[in-house]
Amino acid sequence: MASEVFARWAARTEATLERLLPDPSVEPARLHAAMRHATLGGGKRMRPLLVYAAGTALGADETLLDAPAAAVELVHAYSLVHDDLPAMDDDDLRRGRPTVHVAFDEATAILAGDALQTLAFSALAEADAPARLRIDWVRALADASGVAGMCGGQALDIDATGRTLTLEHLQRMHALKTGALIRAAVRMGALAGGADATTLAQLDAFADALGLAFQVRDDLLDIEASSEQLGKTAGKDVAQAKSTYPALLGVGGARSKLDELAVAMRDALAPFFGDRTAALAALGELAVMRSH
Repeated sequence: MASEVFARWAARTEATLERLLPDPSVEPARLHAAMRHATLGGGKRMRPLLVYAAGTALGADETLLDAPAAAVELVHAYSLVHDDLPAMDDDDLRRGRPTVHVAFDEATAILAGDALQTLAFSALAEADAPARLRIDWVRALADASGVAGMCGGQALDIDATGRTLTLEHLQRMHALKTGALIRAAVRMGALAGGADATTLAQLDAFADALGLAFQVRDDLLDIEASSEQLGKTAGKDVAQAKSTYPALLGVGGARSKLDELAVAMRDALAPFFGDRTAALAALGELAVMRSH
């Protein structure tokens, strides 16, 4: 049942992205094509699914959730384009395809990332939603994307390359780099459903545990899965001497950490009970169990 719902939400996201992204036959055609290459036809769509799952759990109509779901995916896509650049992680493979700077060129990749980020905020500003809600969405996504979120976490990651971090520092880095955008996805959905402060806090706790679980699983997959399975280059963390959860805790310790986070996610959703949060719970399980 959950898989059917997720497929429908992913299709809604794809359709919204298709509508928002510029026509590749129109100038600057190369930039437009690069933006579409980075965004369409691949990826788990975890963040849009979280928007829909949180929003519908609180009674929001799916149509209202289309804009924030697409916006958070556009920011995620931009972050991957820039993360893959030679000055960053220097990767040639993403979602089973050449990365944007390989398929096009480095300058185009930089501009494509910039354009995807700004398009995300245009989508929110122009959404068919109350002005107060659009402002709250913009604030949530901006906070998660900037120096206090994803960009700050990426900077900490670069600074940490070749150094062994403490577990506390590693968790802080990933709470910003990976977790902040996941938290924003849940929050934007919840805001569309009219969540009060108590509900937002509870869902923030769920999202924080999910974001960390997603990263721990990512670290495990980097050493356990192949590049073909992942759709990106396996073994990059070890090659770049990065601190990871398996490196600090051991493989068994990292798996135990995943078990702890799974309990934390269930506890955060417990006050809601019933079927309302079934989709959120399923996404939490997916973060823990995913194979790519």
